[in-house]
Amino acid sequence: MVTLTIDGRDVTVPKGSTILEAARQIGITIPTLCWLEKVSPTGACRICAVEIEGIDRTMTACNTPVKEGIKVTTQSEKLAEIRRKVMELMLVNHPLDCPVCDAAGECDLQNCTYGLQAAKPEYAANLERHKIRYDWPLIESDPNRCILCEKCVKVDHEVVGCDAIHVVNRGDSTIIDTVDGKPLNCEFCGNCVGVCPTGTLISKPFKFRGRPWSFTVTKSVCGFCSTGCQIEYHSRNNRVERVTSDDSTYNSGNLCINGRFGYSYLNAVGRLNAPLVGGAKSDWNGAMAFAVGKLQEIVKTHGGGAVAGIGSPRVTNEESFLFQKLLREGVGTGNIDSEARLGYAQTKTILWERLGSSGAGSSIDRLDRAGAILVVGCDLNAESTGMEYRVIKAATKNDAKLVLANPRAVKLKKYANVHLQNRPGAELALVSGLVKAIVDEGLENKEFVASRTSGFDTLKSSLAGQSLADLAAAAGVTEAELLDAARNLGGKADVAIVFGADVIRGVARSETVRAIADLALVLGAPAGEQGGVFPVEQKNNIQGMLDMGVSPDFLPGYKPAAAPGKDLWQIVEGIEQGSIKALYLLGCNPLVSFPENARIRAALAKLDLLIVQDIQSSDLSSMAHVVFPGAAAAEKSGSFTTPDNRIQCLNRAVTPPGEAREDWDILAEVYSRLTGKPHARNVAEVTAELKVETGIYDGSCQMNDGRCSGLIKAMPPAPSVYGFGTLPSIPPAVAGKQPFTLIVGAIGFHNGTMSTASENNLTVSAEGYIEIAAEDAARIGIADGARLKVSSPAGSMNGPAKVSNKLQPGILFAPHHFAGLNASALLPAGSSFVGVTVEKG
Repeated sequence: MVTLTIDGRDVTVPKGSTILEAARQIGITIPTLCWLEKVSPTGACRICAVEIEGIDRTMTACNTPVKEGIKVTTQSEKLAEIRRKVMELMLVNHPLDCPVCDAAGECDLQNCTYGLQAAKPEYAANLERHKIRYDWPLIESDPNRCILCEKCVKVDHEVVGCDAIHVVNRGDSTIIDTVDGKPLNCEFCGNCVGVCPTGTLISKPFKFRGRPWSFTVTKSVCGFCSTGCQIEYHSRNNRVERVTSDDSTYNSGNLCINGRFGYSYLNAVGRLNAPLVGGAKSDWNGAMAFAVGKLQEIVKTHGGGAVAGIGSPRVTNEESFLFQKLLREGVGTGNIDSEARLGYAQTKTILWERLGSSGAGSSIDRLDRAGAILVVGCDLNAESTGMEYRVIKAATKNDAKLVLANPRAVKLKKYANVHLQNRPGAELALVSGLVKAIVDEGLENKEFVASRTSGFDTLKSSLAGQSLADLAAAAGVTEAELLDAARNLGGKADVAIVFGADVIRGVARSETVRAIADLALVLGAPAGEQGGVFPVEQKNNIQGMLDMGVSPDFLPGYKPAAAPGKDLWQIVEGIEQGSIKALYLLGCNPLVSFPENARIRAALAKLDLLIVQDIQSSDLSSMAHVVFPGAAAAEKSGSFTTPDNRIQCLNRAVTPPGEAREDWDILAEVYSRLTGKPHARNVAEVTAELKVETGIYDGSCQMNDGRCSGLIKAMPPAPSVYGFGTLPSIPPAVAGKQPFTLIVGAIGFHNGTMSTASENNLTVSAEGYIEIAAEDAARIGIADGARLKVSSPAGSMNGPAKVSNKLQPGILFAPHHFAGLNASALLPAGSSFVGVTVEKG
């Protein structure tokens, strides 16, 4: 620790702190312009000049480290004059175009000019105008307004890890631009726009939409991925025109393309804005009467078991609670499930049984300071960008060792100490190999294993009959790579294991998750101060949906169902066999992102009653007998729960379009009409009811601050002793029956199918594609952009080829977001990959 004096006040701070950080600790404000807490200091603007006793020249507080006993002055006439002159010099090169600049009213440069009273500049220069970059998607760059603070570059390099923009040229010609001068090609997260202190980088979709002070700003929670980023909706005339996030938020103001630009789906042309009956517009009374009457008729004739419902991770906790209540109490059926049946529900159950955790056992901010991180079967950039930012931070700022296990060369490869490029579906062999390598090398957390676990000898016995070389071969990696990975993970005090769709939705998912639990125990991950075990699910409220009992197996709060209902695939079978006559789909479209969706489409056509409650018109809504237009996240109030069990409130920023209504309100009325019981009057009533019914919450939900700080999930204490399992024997790898293997998954430009209705997202990712290794493309004679036809036993698709150097030969990849491509139709149930044939399209 170091003690110094600032403006006559003593302060003690850790060694390596800057003068600015020390001043902030005791509430002393030093003006800054280029400084940004979440990136390394630059010292470019010099506005933070301070005096240090005994030193003739001023020093920049933002990047000057403290020293024992120094005396610092932050406010004096001399400093005020220096800062004012620095500002005047800065304004020489800055166009005074505030009347047409989108940043006017929220410009840091403007604020500093006022604050330092730089009202009469004494300097002038002959300015040479730089070319404005109108050719960048989503972002416009006017280098003439740039003060070269480098905030955008540092956020791009240090937080996002995209390395898309740089400081280029020298002297008066210095600007921020792409290295090659070509249009920007990046992730389009807009974090550079968010940190720009001037109007240099602006959001093109927001340009000239209005002055910042003319918008209503509503704190809320992002409705895309499950990271749970805190955001602000900027709305006017009942339209969301911008989304921002403050650096004081849980996500430090960092967003992805979906969080920052995906809001335009709210204003899409295809929004459902009126009830439909038989494809024709209806009023609410007519639509409700038809749906309820038909439900009552089916129940009376065939019983409640003839009705089923499929819920959605897109809706709030309150809406999921009402949905299961409607089906169980209103209809009398336990046939309720969701896309969590594709893997997350089973994963959650196993983690509960093995590690005593509901979802992730730790909060995701513990990733920042982990000593070692394994990311297996997960493209974090696509599945949880906010978590990827944290892994990058751990690897670059805290020197965490990073092991990446993925068949594809995803973005995190550039930060990985080891990349285990396994074959698709071989995650069980790979994780088993890691466990064996760690045990064989004596790298297990011996203290944790000895004091907090049982069955370690049984685990070792299950590994004894398998050689590391055989496990490596089955996984498609080398023995040396497994040992290297084990040495990077073993012996660390704080280990994090992150796994995603390739595990959760892949083959042998249950066995693989159990193996991950054993790996976590071997490494002592549950006991670390940082790190932990983190299952990753793409959509925002899958954890809350399960907490609310949208499952055939359990009621709200995980109370066992007296008579379990049918799960997702049993519901499909029931429709095919004619035993299920009616289906209520809440906020989900199984015709696009579900495997075997051609089979599902054929089944839905057999129903006597299909109720679709959604926000966007689609093939599904065209098939429905009744359509209820619901509300998007920005149009409702309620709460979401992240997989690491943070409960946050979303607050309504705008009202739903036309006659559309909030989903809780629709569900409550259907329930009331079915049962004759009173209709819930507001969201708070539903929240209070679910708190009592679930029994898993403490506190009271605060619905007005965007943080929902009052309601917390009551988590059980960690087990005193964890039990190891036994790892199954891994069969040797065998050649597939098809010449190619297709992996279907997510890409970072979209989230689910909702973002494909966003004009902003479509600007940079307009259609689906089939990614193919350059070696395979050359062999087949396929050029980039040429049409490919890919076929599996379940179906086929036709799309443009994307020739890539990120894939192993023999492997294809296609995103599941696009209805036009419908890549998921090729998948069998229970797998994220499939053997396929490829031909020119």
